[in-house]
Amino acid sequence: MEYPLPRRRFLALVGSAGAGFLGPSLVTADGRHLRVSSARAERLPSGMFTLGVASGDPLPDGVVLWTRLAPRPTDGGGMPAAPVEVRWEIATDERFRTVVRTGTAVAHPAAAHTLHVDARGLRPAADYFYRFRVGNQTSPIGRTRTAPAPDAHPRRLRFATASCQNWQDGYYTAYRSLATEELDFLLFLGDYIYEAAPWPGTLRAHTGPGQPYTLEDYRNRHAQYRTDPDLARMHAAAPWIVSLDDHDVDDNWTGDAPADPGQREPVRFPARKAAALRAFAEHLPMRVGPGHRLYRRLRFGDLATLHVLDTRQYRSPHPRTVEEAEEPWRTMTGLTQERWLVDGLAGAGSRWNLLANQVLWASADSRAGPGERYSFDSWDGYRVQRRRLLEYLGSGAARNPVVLTGDTHATWVNDLKPDARTDGSPVVGAELAGTSITSGGDPDVEGFRREHDSLRAENPHCKYLDNRRGYLLGELSATALQVRLRVVDTVLDPAGGAVRTGARFVVQSDRPGAALDGPPDLTGAPGGAAPPIGPRR
Repeated sequence: MEYPLPRRRFLALVGSAGAGFLGPSLVTADGRHLRVSSARAERLPSGMFTLGVASGDPLPDGVVLWTRLAPRPTDGGGMPAAPVEVRWEIATDERFRTVVRTGTAVAHPAAAHTLHVDARGLRPAADYFYRFRVGNQTSPIGRTRTAPAPDAHPRRLRFATASCQNWQDGYYTAYRSLATEELDFLLFLGDYIYEAAPWPGTLRAHTGPGQPYTLEDYRNRHAQYRTDPDLARMHAAAPWIVSLDDHDVDDNWTGDAPADPGQREPVRFPARKAAALRAFAEHLPMRVGPGHRLYRRLRFGDLATLHVLDTRQYRSPHPRTVEEAEEPWRTMTGLTQERWLVDGLAGAGSRWNLLANQVLWASADSRAGPGERYSFDSWDGYRVQRRRLLEYLGSGAARNPVVLTGDTHATWVNDLKPDARTDGSPVVGAELAGTSITSGGDPDVEGFRREHDSLRAENPHCKYLDNRRGYLLGELSATALQVRLRVVDTVLDPAGGAVRTGARFVVQSDRPGAALDGPPDLTGAPGGAAPPIGPRR
């Protein structure tokens, strides 16, 4: 039996390998039971593929395929305490007339019967379809795509960014349109789940009696999110590249500490964090490195290198004042990850460098007139490191850096400067921070604009700001990154989700900074999926 290497690493990390995996029998893909002990063999329930399928972390020759066997997804999964052999298939067509790769993997009870298959031997820059089988049960079909070969010269790369999908704030109407966009990949920038307790009077309440603290709590929360049909449709439409932020564990946590260390919780934070990180890795199609390392790098021919950051696990505690934010020891990434980033930027050799980043990089003064006010959970709390990295980006060592950000529940388009408060500080890159999928619910657009119009003078490096819900759709070529803000009409009506392009932005190659590409559409009628800006490849 072949076990994918990333899964072995993860299981060894969390201490689940060994006897914990041995159930009374192994249930094979064709429904047979292979006795491994004297205990009674379990029968498999029906409806095991309730959580759909997913793929992620595309390479030129492979991709991670995911599913979880869970007939009762929010009640511990509902599977017997036995490992189950699952057959997987990859084809070049949706009807599976030409199957090119197939194999078996084992879904273990100690891993909540999740599967991560690191399927290799595929062609670069190619579309594939995949599915899973157990006995006479077959999963939904997913579409995925491999990355271009390292020495390839792709004409275009089509991707989207999304973040912040609070279940209780609304329905995932944005994914209905996003699933039709024919993406090379979706970059999800944090807050896949929210740890909040069920709120009374919400459209749909979180499962459980309160916040998640244990591994079972977090597994049930992830499973609840995956039952959403629009989210399931989006996972099956394109490979995802996922990063972590605070609500995936605990609001505003840093490193080894919760946001409020003085507050008494039912479970000590180190145990809670370990449970949350384990459930996160179990439920998403990603490669996890040693020590639960989530920062990683993916290459798309000579066109782009994507550097996926982790700004939670290694960061220093939040400062409380601007003076503390200037303390040189404070770090957002930890020194090891910073060296990894700098070395990767220097050696990328690609035309574009995309940084998948969770919290706002650009400075954001939220107090009009005299005085300043900042969110120290963003890079404004870690100013010396920010300045050091931005100065490095300005040195020319990394070509065309673009920071892609989530977190703020609003769309920010920013010029990046080593010191935004100093006249003459050069523009060294661009930041495109996308809005939320649901978090914040349907926005008060006019109120938001009135409030932030008064802050324009404080933040002249901000080129655009908008709090409508949706996602960013990007097309990258050798000459430019063209981006559309795609906004939905509502997240409060499950039958809603009409989408339109609210604004367009462009980052020109070898010209640092971003610009509006024409006037924004603040009132335009909803339309269908966005057609390609040019030929796809």
